Amino acid sequence: MAKPTRDPAGGAGAPPEIAIPLERDLFLRRLLRELTGALEEVVGLEEASGFISLVGQHIAEWLEPAYREAYGVEALDAAQVARTLVDLKARIQGDFRIEECTPERIVLVNGACPFGEQVVGRTSHCMMTSTVFGTIAAESLGYAKVALKQTIAQGDPGCRVVIYLREDPELADQPGIEYFGA
Repeated sequence: MAKPTRDPAGGAGAPPEIAIPLERDLFLRRLLRELTGALEEVVGLEEASGFISLVGQHIAEWLEPAYREAYGVEALDAAQVARTLVDLKARIQGDFRIEECTPERIVLVNGACPFGEQVVGRTSHCMMTSTVFGTIAAESLGYAKVALKQTIAQGDPGCRVVIYLREDPELADQPGIEYFGA
């Protein structure tokens, strides 16, 4: 039988030393999963995605100026946008990489979601990626249309994100969300 330990206040009764897989990162990812799940259940997927999109916009507005300052530029070019998106995801344990980068579009692929396995089945989480990517690209380049072609949240083995950088009438019928710079 495990021996009880003392609680931080010095009294008896704290649980014995136990090994459970709980630390801050996992707890916060699980918290976000449960919050988005509750939103999806209460207001529906579309509305939940809208709420997550708003949060993503605030995150992008916080990060985009820092990257411009780091590059020492007034506006990022397409290559800098692509590197910025990969860098910011790497900093939060994503595994995005550039598959293609032209003045017309950026294609990013990913094998590991920053939200980990907690993202599976929570497609509204993907609005964070869409909005952060779209807002950062649009702020520097004036326009972005983000198409989430594959996502881990939907059960795909990885993510494939296409960011169109020019308004194109031929792409009007293509799925994706448009973002416009200020």
